[in-house]
Amino acid sequence: MASELHETILMAKQERHKNLFLNYRNLNHFPVDLLKDEGLQFLERLYMKRNSLTTLPENLAQKLPNLIELYLHSNNIVIIPEAIGNLGRLQSLDLSSNALLLLCPEVGRLRSLRHLRLSNNQLKSLPPEIGDLQFLETLDVSMNQLVSLPNRLHRCSSLQYLSADHNLLSHVPRHLCRLARLTQLSMAANRLTFLPLDLGGSRELQFVFVDNNLDLKGLPSYLYNKVIGCNGCGISPVGSTAGQEGQDEALSEALSGLPAEVKAVASEADTVVPLEELAMRMLHRLYHHPTDANSPPPVPLPKTLLDLLQFPLGHCHRCTQAMFTVIYPKLFPLRHTALAGVHRRTTVSFVAYCCSSRCLRTFDLQG
Repeated sequence: MASELHETILMAKQERHKNLFLNYRNLNHFPVDLLKDEGLQFLERLYMKRNSLTTLPENLAQKLPNLIELYLHSNNIVIIPEAIGNLGRLQSLDLSSNALLLLCPEVGRLRSLRHLRLSNNQLKSLPPEIGDLQFLETLDVSMNQLVSLPNRLHRCSSLQYLSADHNLLSHVPRHLCRLARLTQLSMAANRLTFLPLDLGGSRELQFVFVDNNLDLKGLPSYLYNKVIGCNGCGISPVGSTAGQEGQDEALSEALSGLPAEVKAVASEADTVVPLEELAMRMLHRLYHHPTDANSPPPVPLPKTLLDLLQFPLGHCHRCTQAMFTVIYPKLFPLRHTALAGVHRRTTVSFVAYCCSSRCLRTFDLQG
């Protein structure tokens, strides 16, 4: 076996192969022949699936500088070296089905990376530096032990596919609503209690899968015309109690996990928006829709307030007005919508979030 491996690598060097397949070789260590002398300077794709590797060499980027794809599915890799960040041309990295406990921040230096697959590992967190991967299109972190996703993930402006199924996530960062190119989001089998109010506001997002989140009772109405997987969500049937009292109880359940930023859930009877909310909306308009694009910011504000203005709690589902401290919710039980016959194993409802009682009265999910 060793002589066969040696001959394979030798031939790749002599013939300047761009692709090298070392799958199913029972390798316990990274082959020394790959790293001898000048290495394989012409190699672009290295496939090492189903081996027993536990780590990668520190000089990998030095010996294989032109790697575009590194496929390490189904090994026993516990940690990857910081030098991984030196693979400047790498576009695809597959570390699925390994034993990763940590992901080093230097992954954020892989500025050419387009596909990162980390499913079926033992990751409890992701480094914020993932947000530096501006060309990243695919991120698969399903079947790990993640309790949160980094807020800086919204900086991955090219991200199209995000899968985080089978983790321990209790919420989805509202910053992800800023991912303008995201087409598919999958977060099935987590511990989600709510979804960001703006999720689904982008035309690009077409597929959302949140099946088997038992405490998830409400979906933003922005998702109404999307392809939604929500079987197994909710615990008790919504709207089982007759009358307005039942509706209020169902709505309270659907909103139970909303972020702390919602200081008050306004009712339709409320006609006056709180002064704090009006001030925030006015500042948002001044900073994001200035009358003169060349004029300096009208009022100097602390960074914490600027961050809040950049990522409002949500936008009105009727008029798109930004909202910061108060919402007017309207419940649409699934049994009243066109999706009732599709999702037979769920008790989830759609919730419209409006900025005023006027918008609330005129909003129609079916319209």
